[in-house]
Amino acid sequence: MTAGAGDSLAPDPPPQARTLFGPAIGLAERYAGLLAGPGVERGLIGPAEAARLWDRHLINCAVVAELVPRPATLIDLGSGAGLPGIVLAMLLPDVEITLLEPMARRVVFLDECVRELGLGHVAVHRGRAEDVAGQFAADVVTARAVAPLDRLAGLALGLVRPDGLVLAIKGAGAAQEVARARSVLRQLGARDVQVVTAGDGETGAGATVVRFTAGPARSRADRPDRPRTARTAAGNGRVAGQRQGTAPGRPNRRSGSAKRAG
Repeated sequence: MTAGAGDSLAPDPPPQARTLFGPAIGLAERYAGLLAGPGVERGLIGPAEAARLWDRHLINCAVVAELVPRPATLIDLGSGAGLPGIVLAMLLPDVEITLLEPMARRVVFLDECVRELGLGHVAVHRGRAEDVAGQFAADVVTARAVAPLDRLAGLALGLVRPDGLVLAIKGAGAAQEVARARSVLRQLGARDVQVVTAGDGETGAGATVVRFTAGPARSRADRPDRPRTARTAAGNGRVAGQRQGTAPGRPNRRSGSAKRAG
């Protein structure tokens, strides 16, 4: 896959995108081309989405960057085609990011994108959140269009450190989801549950996010003695068990990403 394969299929970025991405707008345009070309060809996004990549997807994810503490480690749960994980990686070079995705064809696409865009602070891990719960302990977990909040909360809290942050990008029904999930969130020890708007919702460059904090260690399920952090998984942009070329400017070394905690 080449970075230019889908460039002509992606619309030009609107002024809002140029403001949001700033110096990273070139990377964002290349990623938009990958989504509109190989992403559509492989069925990772629908054909109709190519025309609205910026407003519906890239901008919607980019505004969430303002909610991420820095520096930090971050896991993008159910990363899919890289939304929001790859978008956040372009904007947050001091945040080490793991893209967690169970489907093989999506993992291949993610790994190709990471290499094409030279995102050396990003790792790709194939797996289900249920299966790796307790093996990661990131500062932040993000999710977009993964599951209803009452189910998503349990998945996310298995990947975040005690007192860590969960950012779930939701739509107009976010408040109703929170209301339905309130008892589950309480049982899981989630704190400070809020529905917030990232960016400027009035002009359309915004996203509705359910934000909450994981409880302290004593109120959550026991973790393994040596939990794996997103920091130790990130930094090479490779899929566990799959040898890849090195990212630009980085030495070739054996990857230790996404191994089970010992």
